[in-house]
Amino acid sequence: MALWARQASRCCRRLLTARAAEFLRPRSRGSAVRAGRGAAPLALLSSGRGFLQAYRHVSVGNCSQPASAKDGSCSSPESSLSVLVKQEQAKPEAVPDLNTETLFEDWDDVPPSSALEEISEEEAVQIIADPLLPPQSSTLRDYVDHSETLTKLVCLGVDLSQVEKRQKAGQLLLTLDFEKDIKKILLFLKDVGVEDNQLGSFLTKNPYILGEDLEALETRVAYLKSKKFGNTEIAQMVSRAPYLLLFSVERLDNRLGFFKTELGLSVKKTKDLVIRLPRLLTGKLEPVKENLQVCQIEFGFQRNEVQQIAFKTPKILTANKKRLRQTFDYLHNIMGIPHHMLARFPQVFNSKLLRIKERHMFLIFLGRAQYDPAQPSYISLDQLVSLPDEVFCTEIAKASIQDFEKFLKTI
Repeated sequence: MALWARQASRCCRRLLTARAAEFLRPRSRGSAVRAGRGAAPLALLSSGRGFLQAYRHVSVGNCSQPASAKDGSCSSPESSLSVLVKQEQAKPEAVPDLNTETLFEDWDDVPPSSALEEISEEEAVQIIADPLLPPQSSTLRDYVDHSETLTKLVCLGVDLSQVEKRQKAGQLLLTLDFEKDIKKILLFLKDVGVEDNQLGSFLTKNPYILGEDLEALETRVAYLKSKKFGNTEIAQMVSRAPYLLLFSVERLDNRLGFFKTELGLSVKKTKDLVIRLPRLLTGKLEPVKENLQVCQIEFGFQRNEVQQIAFKTPKILTANKKRLRQTFDYLHNIMGIPHHMLARFPQVFNSKLLRIKERHMFLIFLGRAQYDPAQPSYISLDQLVSLPDEVFCTEIAKASIQDFEKFLKTI
C-alpha cells in the first residue's frame, strides 16, 4: 500500500511539471490575447502568489474602480483581470529559469518513509535489523561483539568467563572506556613490573583494579618503597598477590605491624616473610591467629619455635587446621619426631600426609627408619619428603623403584 502511494505521488508531481513547462513554450503573434491572459498567472507564480488565490481575488467581487469609471459600478472580472495583468506587467521582474530536468530531479526524490507507515510483506522481509543487546544477562559473552573494552581485554588474555563469576566485576567492565579508564592502569602495572604475558592472568584474578584511582595506586607503591621494598620485590609481590594494591596505605601498614608484633620478627625478617608469601598482606587474619594458637597451645611449641617455623615456612600460617593437626600427630606421636626437629624442618608440614606415611612404612620394612641425627644412617625429614621417588629409593632407602612400587601394593 505504501509503495502504491509513493508511485501515485510521483505521477502527480510529474504532471505538475508538465503544466509548468507548458507556460514556457513560445507563443505565436496570432495568439497574443491568449498569451496576455496567461501572463498573469505566470507572473503571479513567479512572484510567489498561488494561482488559485489570484483567481479567487478577481472573481469574489472585489470591485476595483479605475479612474475612468465614474459611475461607481463594479468593473467586470475580465476588466479587473486586464488591470491586474497591466499592473504586473508594469513591474519589471525577472522570471526564474524553470529547468524541467531540475524539477524532475528534485521531485523524484522520495521523502523517507515514516516509522508508522505500513509496508508490504515483500518489503518487510527485506529489512535486516541489528540484534538488540539484552538489558540483562548473566554472561559477558553477549556484549563482547558490541564493546571495544571487552574485545581488547580478551586480546590481552583476560578470561571473561572467570571475571563474570566475581561479584559486580562484569558490570564494572561494561562501564569502563578502554582508552580513558583502562589504558592508564595497564601502563601503571607495566611500570610496577607486571610482565606483558602476565597482564591477562593478573586482570582475570583482579579486574577491580581497573576501577581504582591511579593516584591512589601510585601512593600505595610509594609506601612500599618507603618501607625499603625494592622494585623487583614489589613486582614479585604484586604479581603473586594481585589484590595487594587494592589495600590502602593504612591497611598495609597495619598488616606489617601485626606480623612483626605477633611473631616477634625484626623489620628485615618481616619484609622477607611477606615477600615470600605476599598474600599474608591480603588474606584474612583470623586463620593466621588460629594457627598460631594451635601451634603453641595444642602442639606445644615454644614461642621461639613458632617464630622459627613461621619464618621458614610461611604457608603454615594459612594452612588448613585439620590437615595441620593430622600431620603433626603422625610425625610426633607415630614417627616420634621431637618438637625441636620439627621446628628445624618445618617444610614437612607442607607435604602430603600420604607421602609421609608411604615412605616411612617402606623405611620401617627395610629397617632404615632412623630420624635421630645422633645415630648412624640418619635420615633427615627434608630428605624424607622432598626427594623424588627414584632418588629416595636409590639414595635413602637403598632399594629400587620397583621394590617400592611392589611394597605400595601390599599396603
